[in-house]
Amino acid sequence: MAAFSASDVKALREKTGAGMMDAKKALEAADGDIEAAIDALRAKGLATAQKKSSRTAAEGLVGVAVEGTKGVAVEVNSETDFVAKNEKFQDFVRKTTEVALSQDSDDVEALKAASYPDGGTVADKLTDNVATIGENQQVRRMKTVSVSNGLIVPYMHNAQAPNLGKIGVLVALESEAGEDVLEPLGKQLAMHIAAAFPLALTAEDLDPEVIERERKIAAEKAAESGKPENVQEKMVDGAIKKYAKENALLSQVYVIDNKTPIADVVAAAGKEAGTSIVLKDYVRFQLGEGIEKEESDFAAEVAAAVGG
Repeated sequence: MAAFSASDVKALREKTGAGMMDAKKALEAADGDIEAAIDALRAKGLATAQKKSSRTAAEGLVGVAVEGTKGVAVEVNSETDFVAKNEKFQDFVRKTTEVALSQDSDDVEALKAASYPDGGTVADKLTDNVATIGENQQVRRMKTVSVSNGLIVPYMHNAQAPNLGKIGVLVALESEAGEDVLEPLGKQLAMHIAAAFPLALTAEDLDPEVIERERKIAAEKAAESGKPENVQEKMVDGAIKKYAKENALLSQVYVIDNKTPIADVVAAAGKEAGTSIVLKDYVRFQLGEGIEKEESDFAAEVAAAVGG
């Protein structure tokens, strides 16, 4: 008979934040002694890692890696910018990004289950980092781009180390043109992407939910004008076309000359090279975009700052 009950497992999980199986195993090894089980979990780093997993991680690094005609961007978050400067954390992001290159999909869970170069899995190394560095860290997302023939051009804005920084961009150019043509073009396009923040490659690729939200906003504005209904419809259509043009990469105005659509920039480069160049895909990962700190996180930070 077990020397502990289900309520003991629950109590241990509440005190340490450890997972169900980890808590059960710790109690079994400690013959039901909760304090000994807590010590065992802390020694393994499991209590620390699990307990910190509820804290918002919105800092960290974006990593990019390219091999042949394939490239990948990975975002790994931490709680503070200080950790992003930690060599151990940087090494983890770099190696995890390299592991991501070998994956067949952009499934983060599959990436975390993949073998890590130093042994174990990416998830194992992540847990170890949380315990030793002392902050919550998360492998948040990844995206792969590839071409059958051409070049993947990486670019890192605000780089903190080679291929690690705050804004990572990958540009996928499909073409017979040489690297001497594609690399400088890709760098210029990547800098545009970093600055202009396109939401999709083409207008057709824009998120339908986003377009619908913009349409509702435009309709409200048109209704306030007091103009006839048919005029309001044209106003709404015009607003959506403008939004799509400004947010789809190929129709955006090139930030370098502030007049030429990106599609024309690519076409002109192909014409000069004497062969077709197609901007097939891109990635733009900006650290922490879409992550909002919860009020509880802010309150905890304030309490810690004042010693509460």
